[in-house]
Amino acid sequence: MNLRRGLLGLLLLLSLPVFAHKASDSYLMLDVQGRQVSGQWDIALRDIDFALGLDGDGNGEITWGEVRARHAEIAAWALGRLALQRGGACALMVTEHLVDSHTDGAYAVLRLAGECPSGSGELTLGYRLLFELDALHRGLLRLGLDGGTQTAVLSPQRAEQRFAAGEASRLAQFGQYLVEGIWHIWIGFDHILFLLSLLLPAVLVHESGGWRGVAGFRVALVEVLWVVTAFTLAHSITLSLAALGLIELPSRLVESAIAASVVLAAANNLKPMVERRRWMVAFGFGLIHGFGFASVLAELGLPRETLVLSLLGFNLGVELGQLAIVAAFLPLAYWLRDGLFYRRVVFIGGSLATLTIALIWFVERAFDLRIVSS
Repeated sequence: MNLRRGLLGLLLLLSLPVFAHKASDSYLMLDVQGRQVSGQWDIALRDIDFALGLDGDGNGEITWGEVRARHAEIAAWALGRLALQRGGACALMVTEHLVDSHTDGAYAVLRLAGECPSGSGELTLGYRLLFELDALHRGLLRLGLDGGTQTAVLSPQRAEQRFAAGEASRLAQFGQYLVEGIWHIWIGFDHILFLLSLLLPAVLVHESGGWRGVAGFRVALVEVLWVVTAFTLAHSITLSLAALGLIELPSRLVESAIAASVVLAAANNLKPMVERRRWMVAFGFGLIHGFGFASVLAELGLPRETLVLSLLGFNLGVELGQLAIVAAFLPLAYWLRDGLFYRRVVFIGGSLATLTIALIWFVERAFDLRIVSS
């Protein structure tokens, strides 16, 4: 009974993200040569509005005039959450304010300049933008330090990092993006719900207009392996193509298509159209999900050799995170497969809940609406 309650609680927990904001990223590009610091910091206007309230007239739109009127406040807020040290604290200032478009909307662009007390030695960077408001926020760093290029992902757990001159350890960089890949699949609620929609019927067989439990665990495991392998292969292809800049699609189109894929996968559970080759569904929609994974790397504009290494680590991390979900879900689902609780509450109820959530996501993303406020 405790296991049943736990599985139901998991499904209810996965239903909560319909009320949540999408995790945000900022893009920090710094060049430190000796004592001199220059760079650029791209921060989403929606995030600045969330923190400072840029929309002065409350009409739901942020104008250039509203941003320009708050330049000094934006600069003070951002610089108060970024610290560089090299032989002591580095003095930083914002020299220019611009606005640019990324795949997920408009960003404020802060041009940075500064000077450090020392022109040699280790550089320490402290970053805490938005962490007090959004624990899912990440800062994506590209650092040029005395001729070498390094990258990092700044999170609440790794808010302060140290960098030595020269190229960063390839193994350390790979490991960091491996961890971030695991994290991004775990907070990618639409990806998780799509995967679970395909896994829910893996322990069932549809025949004579109804569902019954599979005869053995091996049957369910083979079905899951086909689905996961197809999804992995598909999103690895488009993740690589998009992150390398070979294909680019608008973020709004990608996010809407991802939501639509969840709708169709859940609907297929309620009225089966594809029964025995769900791996084909996983592969087809996995191609779309790959574009969603790619945005976090492509926006940073890493050098090609650095991007490839980061891409490999990130992609492997996504797979490990995905396998962890499968490992937690499949044994419980198999154990419950023959009971009415699984077939009616978990399978039918879970599919209905997923379908409802995904429909809300689709309408919000496709038509730029906010149906559920948070």
